[in-house]
Amino acid sequence: MTATQIPLLEIALPVPLRRHFDYLPPADMSPEQLAQLVPGVLLRVPFGRQQLVGVLVAVKSLSEQPEHKLRAAFGVIDEQPALSPELLELCSWAANYYQCAPGEGLHTALPALLRQGEQARLRGEPVLRLTTEGKGLPEGALKRSPKQAALLAALQQRGQLALRELSELDIPGTIAKALIDKGLAQKIEVTPDSGVQPATLLREPPLLLSDEQRPAFEQIQYHSFNTYLLDGATGSGKTEIYLQAIAETLKNGKQALVLVPEIGLTPQTLQRFQRRFNLPIVALHSGLNDRERLDAWLQARAGIARIIIGTRSALFTPLKEPGIIIIDEEHDGSFKQQDGFRYSARDLAAMRAHRLGIPLILGSATPSLETLHNAKLERYRYLRLQARAGNAKPPEIELLDIRGETLHEGFAQASINAIGDTLKRGNQALVFLNRRGYAPALECHDCGWLASCNHCDARMTVHNNPRHLHCHHCDHQRALPKRCPSCNSSKLQPLGQGTERSELVLQELFPATKVIRVDRDSTRNKNSMQTLLADVHSGEPCILVGTQMLAKGHHFEDVTLVVIIDADAGLFSTDFRGPERMGQLLLQVAGRAGRAEKPGRVLLQTHHTDHPLVQTLIYKGYHALAELILQERQLTQLPPFRHLALLRAESKQAQQAVHFLQQARQLAEAIQAPSPALSYLGPLPAMMEKRGDRFRYQLQFNAAQRKPLQALLSQLALQLEAHPLASKVRWSIDVDPQDMA
Repeated sequence: MTATQIPLLEIALPVPLRRHFDYLPPADMSPEQLAQLVPGVLLRVPFGRQQLVGVLVAVKSLSEQPEHKLRAAFGVIDEQPALSPELLELCSWAANYYQCAPGEGLHTALPALLRQGEQARLRGEPVLRLTTEGKGLPEGALKRSPKQAALLAALQQRGQLALRELSELDIPGTIAKALIDKGLAQKIEVTPDSGVQPATLLREPPLLLSDEQRPAFEQIQYHSFNTYLLDGATGSGKTEIYLQAIAETLKNGKQALVLVPEIGLTPQTLQRFQRRFNLPIVALHSGLNDRERLDAWLQARAGIARIIIGTRSALFTPLKEPGIIIIDEEHDGSFKQQDGFRYSARDLAAMRAHRLGIPLILGSATPSLETLHNAKLERYRYLRLQARAGNAKPPEIELLDIRGETLHEGFAQASINAIGDTLKRGNQALVFLNRRGYAPALECHDCGWLASCNHCDARMTVHNNPRHLHCHHCDHQRALPKRCPSCNSSKLQPLGQGTERSELVLQELFPATKVIRVDRDSTRNKNSMQTLLADVHSGEPCILVGTQMLAKGHHFEDVTLVVIIDADAGLFSTDFRGPERMGQLLLQVAGRAGRAEKPGRVLLQTHHTDHPLVQTLIYKGYHALAELILQERQLTQLPPFRHLALLRAESKQAQQAVHFLQQARQLAEAIQAPSPALSYLGPLPAMMEKRGDRFRYQLQFNAAQRKPLQALLSQLALQLEAHPLASKVRWSIDVDPQDMA
């Protein structure tokens, strides 16, 4: 270490190196300005030939580099810190735990515009208000224009509407312009004010809690840390408990952070919360543009937004007055980041709530085995809801044995008849198939050739609109061949069933009924999910067909039948989490049926009606299945009874990746010899060995305790960073991996 005459700036940069970097202060910075610098401030600095935005971690006087070798920072972007001490500590802890470069971890918590060097300044927001003439209109005015009448009513009820809220109310901007042109409304710019509290927090009264909901709600304590598992059957009223817990938080003058797994759920959740609460609510998810995301982030930081709803990365939202964190569908795999900073938003939420001393609620109808295990050990408080809210009854689940049966494009005749009966009664049906596209493969009838991806160990999916072959692993696309490249036959046929094909089949079978497909392809555009689901919520008879996007938290009052086309995939997964995910997915999908007054029915097509996991799930329920899988996990020494980490390596030359991992294992064993407390497995090929022209291998670490595993990984990561092979392969460490592929 070298002592310097002037204070030095220790800065975290968005580079994949596991260390901070020392800089001299900017040349034009006065001693007074330097004395005011605090950690969390953003600065522009030189790095090689680039200019980067870095986060100040500390001001210090010692450096490993002599002063003459240090470069000066270019300047401070904003004197106010972008990251609070609380978020700085959380991100630094998380970067250490998940073995990520500290600068990459810290930059994950920043909106894109701040990472690009923009100042964190709140903008005035365009708002629509009624003029004196508009306020004087009687109720029911503008009947000839229902959209204008709806906007007028909303403005009369709320006083004002931010222009961004119009799309959430499904009101086009042209309607707002029509009211402005008539002199009934005016557009003004309002600077958000964090000090304004409405006279009433609620726009609508809370629902009366059931005899089962009330004791669960009353156990939640708001002034200390506790993790609560709200384990409630689909339709049991978990959301009402969230809403009332948030109301208690708001009464205490605090903010609420709510995480949901899918962008598609955010508008739905946002609308429900806006109907209930009379306070500013913002959404944070990848569907927003950079400016919208920064505005929402700044409103949360300033305390203007009292409720923040978002997907995984919203966990890092700064909160002026944090009061509660809620994670809905906590079991969902999307809460784990799968590249770069591989954090789990669910697990980090527990750490953040603990540090803030506030409650965390984890809600699910099918809790993850890790969460159930923690509740069993009384690390979490267990709140159970078993009955559906109101008069709704759980759906009847029927196993449909399709062995030997002639299927009509994947559909059993009993399923087709059930859909027809449902539509005749004026109800809606949901068909679940977890495969996008027209068909999972293209096959030659004469020689058996299958269309494979040139870049992956995967078959290409047939898409019909537009017609092409598409690899869903590396995104490679190509035209459908006219002849078999192996035998030159023209008899090429789609093999298997995808959502596109199911949509066409159902449209042919029920030509008078609207068929709505919901998958990644049909919901690519902004607001497309809301547009598709608007028809469902209208209540008209229709058929929904889609992937697991439909399984996550949607409330369809008129869906009384769910048909699950292929329930068998999870039974034979090579991933040890396969059976758990199968059970969660099937019950989540089944839970979309019969959520209101109408009884629900679920048909589950399977070739394995007698499989013990299927039998347990259908006749004994998810918790019996979870107990069965937990017993297997204990015997096989897998999570939650042991702790896993994966060292992944990929290269265009398979041997390079294997050699790197062999070297890594030797280094690891030199640090910590194999033992029952910490064992090694591999190098082994990944489940899909080749993807995107790269060969993928992994080395698994299995430990009885987290601490020795962390100590090993920290030392190993630094050694690997300096290893000659490290620059020739792509490598990463995944702690608590959720995807073994």
